[in-house]
Amino acid sequence: MIRKKLLAGICFALIGFTGALHAQTAPQVGVRAGRMFDSKTGQFLNRQVVLIQGERIVEVGPEDQVKIPAGAQVIDLSGASVMPGLIDAHTHMYESLSAGQRVTTSKEAWTIMAVKDMAVDLRAGFTSARDCATHGEGYGDVDIRNAINKGIIEGPRMQVATRGIGGAGSDYIGAPGVNLTGGQQTISGAAQARAAVRDQVRYGADLIKIFPAGGYSFSATGQLFVEPMLTLEEVQAIVDEAHIHHRRVASHAYGGDGLKYSVLAGVDTVEHGQGLDESELAMMKQKGIYWDVTGYRYSLPEIVAKDRKDTGGKYDLPSIFAKAFQNGLSMGVTMLFGSGVDGDPYAHGDQWTEFQWLVDHGMAANKALQAATLVDAEAMGWQDSIGSLEKGKYADLVAVSGDPLKDISEMKRVKFVMKGGKVVKNELK
Repeated sequence: MIRKKLLAGICFALIGFTGALHAQTAPQVGVRAGRMFDSKTGQFLNRQVVLIQGERIVEVGPEDQVKIPAGAQVIDLSGASVMPGLIDAHTHMYESLSAGQRVTTSKEAWTIMAVKDMAVDLRAGFTSARDCATHGEGYGDVDIRNAINKGIIEGPRMQVATRGIGGAGSDYIGAPGVNLTGGQQTISGAAQARAAVRDQVRYGADLIKIFPAGGYSFSATGQLFVEPMLTLEEVQAIVDEAHIHHRRVASHAYGGDGLKYSVLAGVDTVEHGQGLDESELAMMKQKGIYWDVTGYRYSLPEIVAKDRKDTGGKYDLPSIFAKAFQNGLSMGVTMLFGSGVDGDPYAHGDQWTEFQWLVDHGMAANKALQAATLVDAEAMGWQDSIGSLEKGKYADLVAVSGDPLKDISEMKRVKFVMKGGKVVKNELK
């Protein structure tokens, strides 16, 4: 018996040694980067080399210090600006279909659209993303996340929020009696709030998305009113239960009491937040709550046109948004890069417009790139694996021809994408 155990131990040791030896001798890839973005300092470094083995970075540094081994595959990006794989902190893989479209679109067709959109986002340079609720498709995002992880389909590394949680009364859309599932799981009271969190975690949610505030309107004097959908007690229960399960909470709120409750309860990220006032921004900074701005998505011309029509040409939400954003910048609130792409009206693959919006509204270009890399990674809890080009992290790289610090519109023209050491797109050959 002792001899058998000894032989078994030797076999396992040999298997482990063989596996380690294979990993060490696997063909390496060397990337020559003419300019490489250091997301920790926010600056580009010249003439760098990134060595990759398998799906991870094994070494990175100046070309006179890091040598590409003989026989390694060389990817020459010496004429390009290389950056860590981009991260979008606010996507919706399931498009925001209208009630009428929901009637004529099967779940299978809806899922096929989502699979296509995930491939589009990846090729636009977004190698990781949070998906912030499924718009009524239940737990379909879990299946797509899993399929991406298994290599069955192409797409970013995903954290998914599944159904989302909102106030009672929005289980279904359409006329009374119409059984079209709404875009969120609804609760009433703290006990149901906790149960909903546990339910979503059980079925695969990586984060919890809440809807504590609904639609908005303006008073005759231009005051923004946003319909509250959850109580402070309910939001607190959700946050507490989610954190017990090591899940983060993202709060969709334009303003009003629902937004205030989110900040008071200590959610992890505020999504949109157009009506944030200075006291709420100060509290967010003090508590370390990230602001996922989604500036372009909620400044679209059709939003301005509708608001102006509804208020006799006097008021609109994007104007309030711009002021809040300026306050947030000046107060040093930590901002994420999140686009809010949802297919219609905001097409997947067009996330470069969020870079443009941020810079046009006063954010420095290097800060926008940091938001879409290291800051987003930190907000997701994935900073040890993504968000910067460092030894041990995933070999997620993107490149553009020009200098995005001089012209942020370069982010519209991503020419090279690598995810986990695999080249997904290369137009720089």
